[in-house]
This record gives sequence, structure tokens and C-alpha cells, in this order.
Amino acid sequence: MNNKELKSVLVAAVLAACAAGSWAADAEHKMSFAELMESAAAQQKLDGSVRLYLQGQKTPKVLETKGQDVSNKKTNAFGKDATTTCQWAALSALLALQEKAKRLGANAVIDIVSYYKKDAFSSPTDYECHVGAIMSGVAFKGTYAKVAQ
Repeated sequence: MNNKELKSVLVAAVLAACAAGSWAADAEHKMSFAELMESAAAQQKLDGSVRLYLQGQKTPKVLETKGQDVSNKKTNAFGKDATTTCQWAALSALLALQEKAKRLGANAVIDIVSYYKKDAFSSPTDYECHVGAIMSGVAFKGTYAKVAQ
């Protein structure tokens, strides 16, 4: 085999590997919200000024709602385990919700659901994360609210 043929074979092999990776690029994982909230990263990053409640969790009395929003975050998943990347993406999405809640004068985000590709997944205990060969992603949809202290 000459150099030109070898290069053609290598290019074809790389393209096939990339295509195969993209076909298997979306594994759905249900992850524990409690484990996320108890993680060292969540303890460091979330400041506690905004309480976060999944849909189905008991919330304090809602005094006022201030609209809904979606936070969709992705992170590099290459060579990393699903738990690590899912927690990182979920924490990034929660941080965005926390910051907007503070700007709106809300002290909670309630009725949080996973909202991957606008498909809602509701659970009082789990969130949904999608992990691919290169990226992991978490999307949350929630309602900003003022709740009783």
C-alpha cells in the first residue's frame, strides 16, 4: 500500500470513528438531586439565599411568583464519568437559576423539572442528564417565587 492509499484509509477510519461516536452520543441518566445538593461543589457554589425545589417536593407557602425560565448547561464529558459531568452541568444550571432569582427578588425556584430538548421530566427526587461522547447536558425549567421563611 502506498502513502496515498494509506492516508485515504486513515481518513476513512477517523471519519467512521467520529460517526460511530456521534451515534452513541446521547445516554440518558437519572441522577439524585439530594446527592447533587450534598456534594462539596454545591456546598461551595450555592449560597443558600435561594431555595431550590423539584416539582413534587413540599415547599413553604408561596407568597408570589415571578415568572418561569429555563437554564440549559453543558460541560465537557470527554474521558470523564457520568456522575461527575452530570453534577457539574446540573450545578451550573442551578447557579444560573439562583442568580436570576436574586435579580428578580425571589428567594426560591419551585417546580423545577428537567427540560431536555423541551421534553419535561418531573421527579421529586431525581433530575435528568444526557451524556455524550464529548458533552454532558442538563436543562432545568423552574418558577421563580417568593416563599414564606
